[in-house]
Amino acid sequence: MLTSSAVLVILTAIVCGAVAAALTGWIRSIADSDSRWLRSGLPVGLAAAGGAGAAGLAGTVPELVAFAALAVACGLLVPIDLAVHRLPDVVVVPLYPVLLATLGVAAMVTGDWGALGRAAAAALALLALYFTLAFINPSGLGLGDVKLAGVLGLFLGWLGWYYVLVGTLAAFAINAVVALVLLASRRANRHTGIAFGPAMIAGAAVAAWLSVGD
Repeated sequence: MLTSSAVLVILTAIVCGAVAAALTGWIRSIADSDSRWLRSGLPVGLAAAGGAGAAGLAGTVPELVAFAALAVACGLLVPIDLAVHRLPDVVVVPLYPVLLATLGVAAMVTGDWGALGRAAAAALALLALYFTLAFINPSGLGLGDVKLAGVLGLFLGWLGWYYVLVGTLAAFAINAVVALVLLASRRANRHTGIAFGPAMIAGAAVAAWLSVGD
């Protein structure tokens, strides 16, 4: 089993931040944007923070690899979505085999095959939920959000069904708060599109934080 320590947390944060820094030019290219969100240090900061969280959450080396990879990807996806309201397949889709493979190895190490089955079931459940919502309201959710939902379902499902529920509800609550703030500050109106990916990732982070120590 992996023993969490301050050194491991710091090292993982540094590695994740460094990987995000190395990919910053690439994400500007795939986003085809020079937005301030992509020119800032946001991708690096988010990836580093996620890496620290990954080290604190993981109980095995395969889990650490899975959570750290997700942290880097989310650190890249948040600023892309804020900049261009897209969650590129080239970042999201590879997370499926990466998480399934690493969590599969984690299940072999721990013998907890139920967690892997739960993760797969949660991914399918969130894919179905978000696809339905996107079908009903395509202006509110896109297929990128649907694909990301499946990835986050794998992660949250590995932690437990309670965290799938918490992470999903938190995403919608966070998005609602952001929308209200933007409306109140007159920086948006009822027809303004708001990137939902960041709220989904923030909701998953809240659920993961609550799971630490359980």
